[in-house]
Amino acid sequence: MRRSGWIGTAVGLVVVLLVTVGGYQLISARSYQLAGELVDRVDTPQKVVALTLDDGPSDRTPEVLRVLADLDVPATFYLNGRDIDARPEHARSIVEAGHELGNHTYTHRRMVFVSPGVVREEVEKTDTAIRAAGYQGSITFRPPYGKKLWFLPKYLSDHDRTTVMWDVEPDSGVTAKAATIAEQAVRETRPGSVILLHVMYGNAAESLAAIPRIVEDLRAQGYRFVTVSELIGG
Repeated sequence: MRRSGWIGTAVGLVVVLLVTVGGYQLISARSYQLAGELVDRVDTPQKVVALTLDDGPSDRTPEVLRVLADLDVPATFYLNGRDIDARPEHARSIVEAGHELGNHTYTHRRMVFVSPGVVREEVEKTDTAIRAAGYQGSITFRPPYGKKLWFLPKYLSDHDRTTVMWDVEPDSGVTAKAATIAEQAVRETRPGSVILLHVMYGNAAESLAAIPRIVEDLRAQGYRFVTVSELIGG
């Protein structure tokens, strides 16, 4: 192959690499999407913070609600529609306890490289399940694994829905201990932060055990806990 051919091939490979890397960064971006409103943290001087809990409801729900009730802390639960349909009594108990419900899709699939019809079904079936649980407030949306590309943001934009990401995720390590989770959450929280925890599945026991320490330490610094809707409406 002549030198010009090698150069062309190399340039082509670089372009493909840049597109691939750029596409992955866009799919995973916490603070940007191609359409509609996205919130990962609210810019405010007030010491307010939103505690958000992803997935479920699962059979751990009663224990989670007891911890939150003991601390008198409101939370925003991003629930999966199929889990609501499987355990409607747990979803109703979250609503009755005064917490906020958000949409986390029906099946918890990655919402990239899917059709507009799949996006619509995943979101709307979950909305239906949330309303059936008795929740009457506004419903924000959180994409599973934080992944989104075009059809999902476009749908949400067309339906005036807010995508809620996060800026603090202390339990991303699957074996993280409660003390480590709490320390990271407190260290990284700023005014207007959105904290993400997973208390329904996986390393749920450690994440749930971290909540009292997180709440106590942040309250000692003057923070007040609010729901996502309250944080956004600020």
